[in-house]
Amino acid sequence: MTAVEEKPARARLINGPGLLLVWLYGVMVVGAVSRSAYQIATEFDRAPLAYSLSAVAGVVYGFITYSLVRGGETARRLALVCCAAELAGVLGVGTWTVVDPSAFPEATVWSQYGMGYLFIPVLLPLTALHWLRRARKQQPENS
Repeated sequence: MTAVEEKPARARLINGPGLLLVWLYGVMVVGAVSRSAYQIATEFDRAPLAYSLSAVAGVVYGFITYSLVRGGETARRLALVCCAAELAGVLGVGTWTVVDPSAFPEATVWSQYGMGYLFIPVLLPLTALHWLRRARKQQPENS
């Protein structure tokens, strides 16, 4: 053995469809964060819950993007947990906005399952969960 042990390379998560996921999550980060930052700064009193939820969505998108780019098994697991939480948020907020629209005087990123964003907010975590589970199966046993 050498004095310096080599660390195994991190498993890449952004090959193939993973690259598209990073790009889409990056777009969602920019959209959700810029929209919520502007709304929180200029009209927070109109819909504090909606604007705060959009900010939370932007942070979640940012963390998932970072995890996918970072790669490795730990990042994959963290992204998996975040995507599951994101999906729960989309489904919860989406259902809430359909059942009681008056609770949200302004739309969030996740309102009506992301209808304002072409349903990308509900499709993205489903796709990412599938990709991240598949990425685990493709990794070598020792990584």
